[in-house]
Amino acid sequence: MRFARVPTAVFPVFRTDLAHLPRIAEGKVRDLYEIDSQHMLMVATDRLSAFDVVLPTPIPEKGQILTAVSGFWFDRLEPVVPNHCCPLKLEDLPLEPEERTMLAGRSLRVRKLEPLPVEAVVRGYLIGSGWKDYQREGRVCGIDLPPGLALAERLPEPLFTPATKAQRGEHDENISFERVIDLVGRERAEEVRDVSLRLYAEASAHARECGVIIADTKFEFGLDEAGMLVLIDEVLTPDSSRFWDAEDWRAGENPYSFDKQFVRDWLETLEWDKRPPGPEIPIEIVARTTERYRQIGRRLCGESILD
Repeated sequence: MRFARVPTAVFPVFRTDLAHLPRIAEGKVRDLYEIDSQHMLMVATDRLSAFDVVLPTPIPEKGQILTAVSGFWFDRLEPVVPNHCCPLKLEDLPLEPEERTMLAGRSLRVRKLEPLPVEAVVRGYLIGSGWKDYQREGRVCGIDLPPGLALAERLPEPLFTPATKAQRGEHDENISFERVIDLVGRERAEEVRDVSLRLYAEASAHARECGVIIADTKFEFGLDEAGMLVLIDEVLTPDSSRFWDAEDWRAGENPYSFDKQFVRDWLETLEWDKRPPGPEIPIEIVARTTERYRQIGRRLCGESILD
């Protein structure tokens, strides 16, 4: 595997400010810096967003785990679609010693690409907003489903349910496949759909061997200078996916989740309108969230990822 394991976390990182690399953007979780005209440094912080709001409490080790899990999947899924990772190393960059220590295990050097304006969501099970849609109208994102399906039930076949890419502080919105065609053209829309479903199938097969169900996930894509589709951002992490214990799963029940759904469930118990600023996360919720991220890292990528 090209990507390093998760190093022992020295301290949580909520925001970065590098002395010698210009900042391109600050996302919900990742900070982007320019390396040169063709490459960026993508840093996974320990920020956590829920309901599209960045919460004020960092989750220790989260950034390293996200980076290691993404790296595992980028390697494993490269035969399906190329990704944006490049061979530049931290040692090649103009960084202060303390910056190099902070970035170890939580950064990727990637190619600059033109991102597509859609999130490629694939759902294999009936949960979350899909379950709410189904209860209300018997469909998920406009796709008709058989009557009588239960919460967390496996869908007859995985569904491609695209969404817009929300800016920080705004909410993603589900869109139709026809809207994707309007945004990127029919040929590209069909390619994104087909590649997303294949990625989900390949990843789900591996996860099943590890005793894990990938209930749903989202992929993001960009285009290189030749117009080739490239997998970008993060892939199949606890931030972008719902992971369930296969032994614990029962249709009709809310399964144990190895991802930030645990924090979402806690937030639902509060009187909070899901608008910024978000509430501070209690220390016990923080600790249990870190442990769930560590659990899924070990299950999917092997024990050595956290050594």
